[in-house]
Amino acid sequence: MADVAEKTKKSPAKFLSDVNKEMKRVSWPKRKELFRYTGIVLSTVVVMALFFWVVDLGISQLVELILG
Repeated sequence: MADVAEKTKKSPAKFLSDVNKEMKRVSWPKRKELFRYTGIVLSTVVVMALFFWVVDLGISQLVELILG
């Protein structure tokens, strides 16, 4: 196992060079896509927060009713 790690070890300069090459290949989203994706994420977060708020409220009421 250690032999594999030694064979694949790179210098920090080579690593950063490889990272730079990979970053040039990345397909970055356009401005319009970025806003759309951000809107989808924010709306999903809001929906999930409301869902868990309602579930929490329901469980709280149920516990109050049982202990009540």
